[in-house]
Amino acid sequence: MDTVKDQLIHNLLKEEQIPQNKITVVGVGALGMACAIGILMKDLVGELALVDVMEDKLKGEMMDLQHGSLFLRTPKIVSGKDYTVTVNSKLVIITAEAHEQEGESHLNLVQCHVNIFKLIIPNVVKYSSNCKFGLEDNGFPKNHVIGSGCNLDSAQFRYPMGERLGVHILSFLGEHGDSSLTRESSSL
Repeated sequence: MDTVKDQLIHNLLKEEQIPQNKITVVGVGALGMACAIGILMKDLVGELALVDVMEDKLKGEMMDLQHGSLFLRTPKIVSGKDYTVTVNSKLVIITAEAHEQEGESHLNLVQCHVNIFKLIIPNVVKYSSNCKFGLEDNGFPKNHVIGSGCNLDSAQFRYPMGERLGVHILSFLGEHGDSSLTRESSSL
């Protein structure tokens, strides 16, 4: 027999099954947070983990996502400077990078990025050995690495060119490197 409480209180909405996938985003700059928000908006995960070396920024970004998760169906958002929060991730998206100094070429940043990846990847693999990576790296099977190529540079090139020429943005390709169109040079 139901109690009076059971008779009065019941779920009005059918609870949906939450996906049990876990995705980690390493780097909580603008690109990392855009990835995190996109993942949450698409309801792709049961758990989202954020990792960054800047603990104050990391804490603030995580709190913003947790507070906003009231409007989403994300059960768990965790963060940490320690890679233990990445345990059992299915996908790890690495957006961490060294920032280009004034007048510095993209080629000069290559070694900085290699050093960053040499720090990040072993720590991620330690806790999520079967994950897939959202980066370009030759050390893993091709089916475990998803690269973005020059998508951002292409978008930065396509939009202003399309606007200027009155042509659809899908009519253009971009490239990555010192001659690519950047935000600073996109005012055609």
